[in-house]
Amino acid sequence: MAMDAHQIERLIREALPDATVEIRDLAGDGDHYAAVVVSESFRGKTRVAQHKLVYDALKGRMGGELHALALQTSAPQ
Repeated sequence: MAMDAHQIERLIREALPDATVEIRDLAGDGDHYAAVVVSESFRGKTRVAQHKLVYDALKGRMGGELHALALQTSAPQ
């Protein structure tokens, strides 16, 4: 079963409450999304560490319910 954008956003916000989250469905199939996540939690962390925080927020759904997620992460300016 595919995830919808609201589920993805909810899971990310639960893990990173201060985050600004924008989700786009890239293919209209509920399986391929792009996310822009901005959070103070990312400050001083490598891009890999930032992405890991987001993937951890998805609680193992990557590769199952959620097939693909293109991430753009950053700390606030």
